Amino acid sequence: MFFSHPDLAQRYVDLARRISMRCKVRIPRKWRRRFCRRCGSFLWPGVNCRVRIRQNRFPHIVITCLKCGNQRRVPIK
Repeated sequence: MFFSHPDLAQRYVDLARRISMRCKVRIPRKWRRRFCRRCGSFLWPGVNCRVRIRQNRFPHIVITCLKCGNQRRVPIK
């Protein structure tokens, strides 16, 4: 769906987030990490987001949305 109709994929992401907020249901962590917090787009590594592994102060993964530039840091255990 994402490659053939990206506008529909964006619409489905918006609907899922809106329904979960209205019904007070948590979206699972593995799916929550696939959404950009700033622009709400579905993140597909290599297509519209960049994924980097950093070892600076603590090991973490940096996911950068290429649409809005927002960065998300996910700690590596």
